[in-house]
Amino acid sequence: MNDQLLKFITCGSVDDGKSTLIGHMLYDAKLLFADQKRALELDSRVGSADGQIDYSLLLDGLMAEREQGITIDVAYRYFSTDNRSFIVADTPGHEEYTRNMAVGASFASLSVILVDASQGVLIQTRRHARICALMGIRHFVFAVNKMDLVDYREEPFRKIEKEIKILMSEFEYESLRIIPVSATKGDNVTVKSERMPWYKSVPLLQYLETVDVSERTGRTGFTMPVQRVCRPNHEFRGFQGQISSGTVSVGDEITVYPSREKAKVTAILIGEKAVESAEKGRSVTLQLDTEIDISRGCVIEREYDLTVGSMFTAHILWMDDKSLSAGRNYLLKLGTQQIPATIMNIQNKIDVNTGEEIYTDSVSKNELANCEISLGSKIVFDRFENNRELGAFILIDRITNSTAACGVVKRALQRGKNLTYHAMDINKSLRETQMGQKARTIWLTGLSGAGKSTVANALEKQLFAMGRHTMLLDGDNVRLGLNRNLGFSEPDRIENIRRIAEVSKLMNDAGLIVITSFISPLLRDRRNAKEIIGENFFEVYVNTPLEECERRDVKGLYKLARAGEITDFTGISSPYEAPEHPDVTIDTSVLSIEQCVETIIKALEI
Repeated sequence: MNDQLLKFITCGSVDDGKSTLIGHMLYDAKLLFADQKRALELDSRVGSADGQIDYSLLLDGLMAEREQGITIDVAYRYFSTDNRSFIVADTPGHEEYTRNMAVGASFASLSVILVDASQGVLIQTRRHARICALMGIRHFVFAVNKMDLVDYREEPFRKIEKEIKILMSEFEYESLRIIPVSATKGDNVTVKSERMPWYKSVPLLQYLETVDVSERTGRTGFTMPVQRVCRPNHEFRGFQGQISSGTVSVGDEITVYPSREKAKVTAILIGEKAVESAEKGRSVTLQLDTEIDISRGCVIEREYDLTVGSMFTAHILWMDDKSLSAGRNYLLKLGTQQIPATIMNIQNKIDVNTGEEIYTDSVSKNELANCEISLGSKIVFDRFENNRELGAFILIDRITNSTAACGVVKRALQRGKNLTYHAMDINKSLRETQMGQKARTIWLTGLSGAGKSTVANALEKQLFAMGRHTMLLDGDNVRLGLNRNLGFSEPDRIENIRRIAEVSKLMNDAGLIVITSFISPLLRDRRNAKEIIGENFFEVYVNTPLEECERRDVKGLYKLARAGEITDFTGISSPYEAPEHPDVTIDTSVLSIEQCVETIIKALEI
């Protein structure tokens, strides 16, 4: 008997029979309660072929799933046989629900990938194999289903078996088994099929009962990301989390990252029960002999070489409807740590069909890519192949709060590891005091022709007359110098705004009041600029109507855009996303330039 719990997923193309396979396995192995079995038999009388049992109904619980005959959400089933306990996740096959499939893969140790015997290996088969490998699955079973449709012949199976072995040669895996089955008829699901005497090995369920999925990372040290600091009273201080690798015992000397402070374990609690030691997978509370600074996001370790850094390369699955472009800013959640992160460079994306690396500057939904990620500050991490908990992450869109990508750490970038911010004796505060002003970045945004440059120029003159120290950054002027190597593609526009924000921050550090005049049409680009600049950011929305801007057509650009000679022109063929909460809103079609300047200065309280 294998006492090890097996967590596995089923995946494959639409209508390959994933839900039917697991349903038939549960039914044949007599793993259903009497009422479940009766309900299945009654439900199957409606809409099934010749009144036969529709085993997929055991897992397709959503009404939309039953109506369409496909899996949409991830369905989890808990069951056990005399030989082993299982948790199975039945995941969607449709490309639209790749996100859900990745969620199921993230928890599993083994993947059962179904292949239709009448169709062979499809693009979705390849996609799912790559995603499973990305999420750390190293044990694969390919169930070549619907063998009844090819009359249980060996030749079609051997052809598909060869295709599968060629596909899997691209990945690192520890076990691979290819089994011919018929999910609807039950062949080789729980018992060996008499209709395929040429298949000499065991049926699917028997294989799942015996396969060894123990992780072999080569790392034996102890790590535990701190989930919560527990202080019910002044006498008790415990650090709670789930052990991600190794074991810990009372008396062990541990190190806390990133501070690298050391202490000894004085007590270990599992729930309310005190124990002498605990191993990987246990949720524990640790008490230490020394009062050191530990909070959520820290990692406690012993005899484990963790990485502390702010840059790494990663392999990601992009899930957002909006394409990924270099320069975008997100929240990165890794372990119990959450921190701002920027995609600095897209190295390449992976062709799902061939595995070829394709050089690109953008990544679309459901595509796999390799990229470089820069973090807002240093965090604790490890390569995914060494530690799944400290090497896997998600990227969260900061505007919608939705998961934009999941990914794994490939390796740390040394240039991020060796960089340290140096605090200077002469800082921004001293410079502000010397100049007698508070440094600000006044960020003017609006359509072309809205009057941004005119207002910015008049504002600087007024501030100069008031004895303030200023610098004006105009869109065209900056593109003629600092950003002359940038075009107008999305990645270049993102980089244009990023550079301007970084320059503005440096000028703020010098104590200057910076005035910027850029269309900066996208909310997330302006949010990125605000995050870079910080508390000195002051947003002015020049909300002049499009009709008035087009009437003015100062540079003749609207006319060219209407004629189709300029593509992706903001307000005509490309969107402008108005600020949600600007510090000041002005309209140059209603207010004079002097009134606009007065409104801004009053709001600045200069």
